Amino acid sequence: MKQIIKFTKMHGAGNDYIFVDTTNQHIERPVDAAIVWTNRNTGIGGDGLILFKKLDSSEEADFSMRIFNSDGSEAEMCGNAARCIAKYAYEHGMIEKSDMILQTKSGSCNVHLNTDTSGALINVTVDMGEPILSDKSLFNLMGSNVIEVAGKEFIGTFVNLGTPHYVIFGGHLSTQDMTLYGSAIERHPAFPQRCNVVFAQVIAPNCIRTRVWERGSGITQACGSSACATAVAAKISKRADEKCRIVMDGGTLFVNWDEQTNHVMLTGPATFVYEGQMELPVFCSDSVCFIP
Repeated sequence: MKQIIKFTKMHGAGNDYIFVDTTNQHIERPVDAAIVWTNRNTGIGGDGLILFKKLDSSEEADFSMRIFNSDGSEAEMCGNAARCIAKYAYEHGMIEKSDMILQTKSGSCNVHLNTDTSGALINVTVDMGEPILSDKSLFNLMGSNVIEVAGKEFIGTFVNLGTPHYVIFGGHLSTQDMTLYGSAIERHPAFPQRCNVVFAQVIAPNCIRTRVWERGSGITQACGSSACATAVAAKISKRADEKCRIVMDGGTLFVNWDEQTNHVMLTGPATFVYEGQMELPVFCSDSVCFIP
């Protein structure tokens, strides 16, 4: 029997996801569903699939979130998706307060909805937590920050904000070069769990232009955790202060690394695209069988 799943397409600064409220729906094999649905030619299209649900009042968090990249791999955290869930919950009457707690694979995070005097949502701020600058389980360069791939050396900064990142300052690359070097660095032996790769350039005081190769998705219009990792790397290398704008292909995000709390705060838009419903594909053994 065919199973119909209701979904919402949303994006944060161009980082687009398929959101499924699993409070009253169930997806048996989300990995396979992510691969099928995110295909931009034969599916809904998107950088990934987000499953979220409202938690019982006895839980410490208000909502839970699971993130599946377009290749089916599961990510720990996504700032853009967190903002979109907050917008969905607020505008669908699932939550009335301006602060909520979101449970993710990397732990719980606080989310704040910024509204105007009429109660309309302006943007959303996500507490991305404390950055981890050295973790040998994720970053095996033995103290070095130099990586060589495809005959080219890159000098970067490792920052983990729920998801591992390697931030490289020094200009932008063409789409062709992004694909070549981004994919190679993502899967470099230095990163046992793979990583997001950020190519960054300071274009004005406290304003940084980036392009992102996202682990499991490839070139993406924006990535919230990557914006935060870039801001942290910029502050460490004295390229920017604790507050800066991160200009990505799909839009601008604002990051504040609060020195008192050591937490990184991410503020940006969340945009509704459309709602729809999709047949859940029929899966046969370990391969995907499309419903005719």
